Amino acid sequence: MNWIKYTVLATTATIAFSCGAPTEKKETKDKKAETVKQDTSDFEYLAEQFADLRIIRYQIPGWDKLSAQQKEYAYYLTQAGYAGRDIIWDQNYRHNLEIRDVLEGIVKNYNGDKESEDWKNFMTYTKRVWFSNGIHHHYSMKKFVPKFSREYFEQLMKITGAELPEEALKAMFDPSKDAKKVNLDPEKDLVAASAVNFYDPDLTEKEVENYYKQKIDKSAKKPVSYGLNSKLVKTEDGKIEERVWKIDGMYGSAIKEIVHWLEKAVKVAENQKQADALKLLIEYYKTGDLKKWDEYNIAWVNATEGDIDYINSFIEVYNDPMGYRGSYETIVQVKDFEASERMKTLSDNVQWFEDNSPIMDEHKKENVTGVTYKVVNVAGESGDASPSTPIGVNLPNSNWIRATHGSKSVSLGNIVEAYDKSSKGGYLKEFAYSQEEIDRGLKYGNLSDKLHTALHEVVGHASGKLNEGVGTPKETLKNYASTLEEARADLVALYYLYDKKMVDLGLMDNLEVGKAQYDAYIRNGLMVQLRRLEPGDNIEEAHMRNRQLVALWAYEKGKKDNVIEKKTKDGNTYFVVNDYKKLQELFGQLMREIQRIKSEGDYEAGRALVENYGVKVDKEIHEEVLSRSEELGIAPYGGFINPRLMPVEENGKIVDVEAKYGESFTEQMLRYSSDYDNL
Repeated sequence: MNWIKYTVLATTATIAFSCGAPTEKKETKDKKAETVKQDTSDFEYLAEQFADLRIIRYQIPGWDKLSAQQKEYAYYLTQAGYAGRDIIWDQNYRHNLEIRDVLEGIVKNYNGDKESEDWKNFMTYTKRVWFSNGIHHHYSMKKFVPKFSREYFEQLMKITGAELPEEALKAMFDPSKDAKKVNLDPEKDLVAASAVNFYDPDLTEKEVENYYKQKIDKSAKKPVSYGLNSKLVKTEDGKIEERVWKIDGMYGSAIKEIVHWLEKAVKVAENQKQADALKLLIEYYKTGDLKKWDEYNIAWVNATEGDIDYINSFIEVYNDPMGYRGSYETIVQVKDFEASERMKTLSDNVQWFEDNSPIMDEHKKENVTGVTYKVVNVAGESGDASPSTPIGVNLPNSNWIRATHGSKSVSLGNIVEAYDKSSKGGYLKEFAYSQEEIDRGLKYGNLSDKLHTALHEVVGHASGKLNEGVGTPKETLKNYASTLEEARADLVALYYLYDKKMVDLGLMDNLEVGKAQYDAYIRNGLMVQLRRLEPGDNIEEAHMRNRQLVALWAYEKGKKDNVIEKKTKDGNTYFVVNDYKKLQELFGQLMREIQRIKSEGDYEAGRALVENYGVKVDKEIHEEVLSRSEELGIAPYGGFINPRLMPVEENGKIVDVEAKYGESFTEQMLRYSSDYDNL
């Protein structure tokens, strides 16, 4: 289904999904390299904190061990990613680019009072807009409400010579106008109620459904990803058509620059398979042909040799309430040799996990194909992956390509490390009930989080198959598809984390690791993650919905046997796991049901699960979580400043690329808008 944007949640004292210190390459069967620990003792990870956000820096372990050609290859790939940066801004909302231009003009040109509360509020608003690639929150999807008046803003514009159309001003200051980027309320028109710029404002959900009913052949063995690379518009005569994102179409000026850098990358690729895949990606950008996109994905998933890899194009569909259109996104990554070798065990045993899964036999894959798993270190990110980034990625999304040709799964090791290093910790001690639970989390939390991520990506998203003739989840499960897929993958991971097979494979020493993850998952799903919501909000984001769905369902279904107990101590609420084996069985039951829902395309059952368990929030618990979290002083969201890759030239040829880490968040955002102003 969708590839995974698995956002980091601070749920333990050492941050969920954190790994050990980053390492350089080590000697492997096909490559000799020295193992060198990255010296992080003097590195300043936390750059700044404002509103609900932490801005973090990360390093690139292993960068200096790469050859000059490898560095040049990675440099060109990052430049290709930044070249398309403006695309995500426009995709997120139709007024974002013009609003950004004015905000940045004021930042650069205003010389007045910068100590006033109004100016401080203006800068906080601007930074929040930078962080979210637009005026809607990256996670809650709600529009930011400026804490300064329209009159003050108009005064700033006048002083700096800036102008903004009335409609864009209303978008900023009228709370009711385009209030949510993505609205998943089934009682509303999903398209009309969502501000995301994938559809003309006058289109309706029914019109979109009817348009694709005429295009999609549900009996197709190799269905193309309709809508992935286009905006749906309504012409003056009422005709509905797609505006394709390609070099001579919509976003053409930015795509031309993307292609320019990709063509440079082809010439310095590490091997022919990499070069051939890039050529297909370039052809896709030139033609907008979705069959070419499938060809590219097949070539890309088979290009497994080499130390540098990347993600580039219109990929995630989370920002589309209908699940068709992909947000522009790029990640450039360097293999972490030591950690990847350690985790290869999961890839090698993925068929065992499938065969022994509690899902129905008819929903199991007879042959799980080509799952590769690597731990990588990010060299640069752009689009929907920056500043807020995933920590785990599994691609491609196409079910038939995954079934026939396999998939790639990666964990972004240095991102997790940077998140960990920037945190003050505290959630584990605040929300864990007993010292035993705290000690288990401190001892096994890092490993259990890593294994959960790996199982989620490698086994979870590779597991299961659709029934013959059933459409893709975006067609059958619609706005619930992403939540149910994330829940399914999480459940696979949770189920096997308490299985002795993991000990037999040498991935963990004992089942205490599984207990630590069960504690953390229930604690987070029922309580800790609620710190991200404002009072009175329901849960909208797919991953948050999935976590509460799983945790709350298990809590409710296990009440008879007291599997999970709600306890109170010193006026505070806790959820405590009493029976880990029965909880594993419950996870297996829910996994079986969600796989059935996906395999059969059972929309009503899927809707009931999500709406009954994943959406509504216990208001008393929420108020308590907000109060307890505020005292910890930890911003709930984190995002990153990319290293600046600087080429070193001799006689017109790149002989080295240096990674620089000193840029501030404001400096990087202003430089990006100047250097990559392509729309």
